[in-house]
Amino acid sequence: MHEEARAARTSAVTDPAALVGLAARLLDGRTVHKGRSLLGLTGPPGAGKSTLALHLVTELNRAEGPGTAAYVPLDGFHLANVQLDRLGLRGRKGSPASFDALGYLALLRRVTVERFNDIYAPGFDRALDEPVAGCHVIQPHTRLVITEGNYLANAEHPWSAVRALLHELWYVKAEDAVRDERLMRRHVAGGRSPEAARDWITGNDDPNGEYVKLGLAACTRVVRVGDLRQDPDGGSVP
Repeated sequence: MHEEARAARTSAVTDPAALVGLAARLLDGRTVHKGRSLLGLTGPPGAGKSTLALHLVTELNRAEGPGTAAYVPLDGFHLANVQLDRLGLRGRKGSPASFDALGYLALLRRVTVERFNDIYAPGFDRALDEPVAGCHVIQPHTRLVITEGNYLANAEHPWSAVRALLHELWYVKAEDAVRDERLMRRHVAGGRSPEAARDWITGNDDPNGEYVKLGLAACTRVVRVGDLRQDPDGGSVP
């Protein structure tokens, strides 16, 4: 392993301006292998992935012009509740099996090569507790797509194929106690009692997070959201 790559994996970048600068390097055409650049953000639930992704997109578009960067969350590819019920997975929402992972992979492949049409990506509506089609758009002039989700670094198919499409993959790190506090706030704000929120974290978020941590070695660098404001509506679904 090169020394630069080793250092990137072991020392977390926290300064928001530095993180924007690192993402901006991917706007340079010399870094693009084919089509657009794709930057992935991964990490356990509550680490701040969506907060960082939205911050990077906002700042890059402010500096470079609207539509330069676009956002594609994995959460938009959650199976609808009716499908989770059919599969017996409602109680494991947020686990790998609860996503249309192949659909997510197909969209990322399309994003890398299709340059002459608007490409729409789904998002997740927390009030509805459902994915919603067409929330996000990748425009023909978009140069960088920032995508985030729990499992982008994991070795199993199709996550390994997702990783192969990403020019860089950052591991968003937060201490477990910090993540736990964020997750409690998130779930209680979403309507769960504190007791139900604790049960959900223990039985679902925590095992999902431990699985996510196994992918750290596949990441380009480790980052932290630092003092970025946490969006109460962001993050992985409960």
